Amino acid sequence: MPAGIAALTTALGHRFADPALLREALTHPSIERPTRAGARDYDRLEFLGDRVLGLLIADLLFRHFPEADAGELARRFNALVRRESLAQVAEAIRLGQHLVLSKSERASGGAGKPAILADACEAVIAALYLDGGLEVARAFVIRCFTPLLAGPSGADKDAKTALQEIAHVRGLGQPVYAVLSQVGPAHEPEFKVSVSVSGHDAMIGEGRSKREAEQAAATAMLAALGAGTHG
Repeated sequence: MPAGIAALTTALGHRFADPALLREALTHPSIERPTRAGARDYDRLEFLGDRVLGLLIADLLFRHFPEADAGELARRFNALVRRESLAQVAEAIRLGQHLVLSKSERASGGAGKPAILADACEAVIAALYLDGGLEVARAFVIRCFTPLLAGPSGADKDAKTALQEIAHVRGLGQPVYAVLSQVGPAHEPEFKVSVSVSGHDAMIGEGRSKREAEQAAATAMLAALGAGTHG
């Protein structure tokens, strides 16, 4: 492993029996496969990590908020698994400085891009799960995501709900969403979605799912309207 990786494993709370898993989780797709002697990038691990994280966050919320209804749990879930929250966790453990990036990607600030940090964070969670089991992954998620429960993102309404309420109060009608494009492979699509309300220019959001893109577009519209997601 690269020098200084001990600090990362300490932050992760796990010493890897198979260091290659962590190496894979840290390798960005910008690294050309031939230069890596057949090593994989983090795409596959990210796919698994997304599902492991979803289960663990749902379980965390279910236990942490025993009085919350399904709607509140869903809002809190969406806030914790969104790209911004994952990037925040990645920054807290200094994940960016350990990423293996191409020279061009690193030069363009890839180590600090929220999308890359979020993807790598999910990949690392998958690596923890594969190397140490579900409880190792759970320990990391509880330690790193529980602090976010008390923050604004944990309690806020999701952006789509907030926009719908603001639009109703201001007499702007129902927000209208439209998918502008869907690119990328079937297992990892990228959506671009617009949202419009009466009397205002449409705003655009992007995400790895239609819902994520809609949330991003709604967030942009809320900013344009001078509103926020605090209700």
